[in-house]
Amino acid sequence: MGIWTIGINHKTAPVAVRERVSFDPATMPSVLGQLQSLDPVAEVVILSTCNRTEIYGSSDQISEEVVVEWLANHHGIERRELDPTLYCLSDDKAVQHTMRVASGLDSLVLGEPQILGQMKSAYAVAQEAGTVGSELGRLFRQTFSIAKRVRTDTAIGENPVSVAFAAVRMAQHIFADMANSSALLIGAGETIELVARHLYQAGVRQITVANRTLARAQHLAEEFHAEAVLLEDIPTVLPRADIVISSTASPLPILGKGMVEKALKKRRHQPMFMVDIAVPRDIEEEVGKLSDVYLYTVDDLRSIIEENVRSREDAARQAEELILSGVDHFMRELKALDAVNTVTDLRAKVDALREEQLEKALKQLQNGADAEKVLRQFAHTFGNKVLHAPMAALRRAGSEGRLETLDWTRELFDLNTPSASSSADDSE
Repeated sequence: MGIWTIGINHKTAPVAVRERVSFDPATMPSVLGQLQSLDPVAEVVILSTCNRTEIYGSSDQISEEVVVEWLANHHGIERRELDPTLYCLSDDKAVQHTMRVASGLDSLVLGEPQILGQMKSAYAVAQEAGTVGSELGRLFRQTFSIAKRVRTDTAIGENPVSVAFAAVRMAQHIFADMANSSALLIGAGETIELVARHLYQAGVRQITVANRTLARAQHLAEEFHAEAVLLEDIPTVLPRADIVISSTASPLPILGKGMVEKALKKRRHQPMFMVDIAVPRDIEEEVGKLSDVYLYTVDDLRSIIEENVRSREDAARQAEELILSGVDHFMRELKALDAVNTVTDLRAKVDALREEQLEKALKQLQNGADAEKVLRQFAHTFGNKVLHAPMAALRRAGSEGRLETLDWTRELFDLNTPSASSSADDSE
């Protein structure tokens, strides 16, 4: 059996194409069944996320053309549009890719952890649908084990690599108990939405969103059970904010030194953590000179992010080594199983030939034939039957110049030892 992967991701195709080949989770069991019914597909798992759609399969031969044709027909997309965006990997390359994906090394954000959960979910759905057997089962168990080692033995996921995450991580260094902290978010764009999500995940439940238009602030606030206010309401809500993160498109500062000084007095000079992600700045530079304010700009965050990206890249190199080791271990196991299957099949064939000739010999003995003659005939015929196919293959190998086959045969049958017969009978 062979392992293969056919996929499309954020590196090979724009979202306009990726979204056309994504799969609805509700129909996944049916889709898996359709794929498994294709000849020669034996086992199949589908991973479908916003950044990738990948089909992992196992079959006696690589099923690239069959699967790609099915994928194009299923989604109603022309092959000329689909083909340039696809990658098709087999054997150790497919195994390595699967492990890299699960470990976050093939993600848009290096080391992001969500993909491992998504892959585990895809595997569970395929198990439930009955499209996973011993081959893919072994692959995914090994993959999850390697991904866990990457997470525990390297720093691949420890450091923030987005402005929003970096801002929240810095806040966590200042406020040990985020659950008792309150946050004021100024703006309602994508960055502030991501900041709100990270704050909420960190345990912050007292969030206020201030924006130029109240409707947009309310839309964002609803998701995180937050309060929505207008920018002009900031002087009122600022005194209760431990954390202030701002990202607007305003050409002029929104928070001035005077407004912050008044807020600090009302707070009895409890410290305030501020991050100004906006360009141009939303918070006056002089605010950073106040003794109870920790003010960081987008440049401060970028230096942290760049350092963390380098750290992740170092960790990624360590992770690649772990993955290569995992691939080597998996492929050796696979080859060992192939050897076991080959030995089993060889023994079964020889046993069948022996039983066939033995039945003939027993009938001859029952009919009164000479025992010695019957035994000699049995041994001669059985030997010829066993050697017929191998000897025909050896003659072909010799005529085609494949001398390594002859060398393997000599080693396989121990023909290079002094005791080996130099006059083996090759008659059929």
